Amino acid sequence: MAPTCTIIIRTLNEDRYLGQLLDGIRAQTYPHSCVEIIIVDSGSTDGTLEIARKHDCKIVALERSQFSFGRSLNLGCSVAKGSILVFVSGHCVPTSSEWLWELVKPLHDPMVAITYGRQVGGPETKFSEHALLQKYFPDHPANDQSSFFCNNANLALRSGCWVESPFNEALTGLEDMHLARALVQRGYKVVYVPVAAVYHYHHEKWRQVKRRYEREAIALREIMPEVHVHWHDALRYFIAGVLGDWARAINRRCLMSVFGEVVAFRACQFLGSWRGNHRHRQLSRREKDRYFYPN
Repeated sequence: MAPTCTIIIRTLNEDRYLGQLLDGIRAQTYPHSCVEIIIVDSGSTDGTLEIARKHDCKIVALERSQFSFGRSLNLGCSVAKGSILVFVSGHCVPTSSEWLWELVKPLHDPMVAITYGRQVGGPETKFSEHALLQKYFPDHPANDQSSFFCNNANLALRSGCWVESPFNEALTGLEDMHLARALVQRGYKVVYVPVAAVYHYHHEKWRQVKRRYEREAIALREIMPEVHVHWHDALRYFIAGVLGDWARAINRRCLMSVFGEVVAFRACQFLGSWRGNHRHRQLSRREKDRYFYPN
């Protein structure tokens, strides 16, 4: 029998893809009677709430002044009825009708607390973002099942594990990895499920890209306080990222069209990362390279 699932979606002006996401959820082969959908909205002013009502979603409001990434997820979890909590970004869309089945399947093992699926870019995704998605979400299973890396743009969690370890409401990001670390330390496993894939669409301005990496780097201080990135580390990662992306672009015969975009993206990525991390104590070069260095 299929376990009951609550799909929790954080929204703030997500009308561009929310309808496609909800249509994709309704198209799943997973029994519809076992699925509920909760929208945690932080003050949308576009058509987000109208779309949510049209699809019979349960809507939970969170004042924008009270918003944090962890608080919005905890709010959704607190009213969820499912034994499995599924988190998906409001600008993600499942790639197949089997997405939910595949994401939930490994949770049949009682020692698996979290599963997370693959993320792939769309036609408007920036070239360097495609490279990062391929790096962190490859098309093959992860070899290291002891890692606590995960991402709640496409993630499933046992509800009982959330009761044990709610999301940290003070973090500026990476609340998923913070929770996963606590569960792994208790003996649970995190499993990557590449066949449970979603399209992840980003349409950020450059300042938003920089801000995203900066706030994630600040959050990383709480999760991995040993990580410290000096300015020369950021410069080295920037150069390696740009050269790697240019090489990929040459192979795909699109260098001229993405030349400047690559420089801008990698500059925002590593300037933001340095600004969020530069006050930490030094970590070995090997460990820093493992986290930041492009493939």
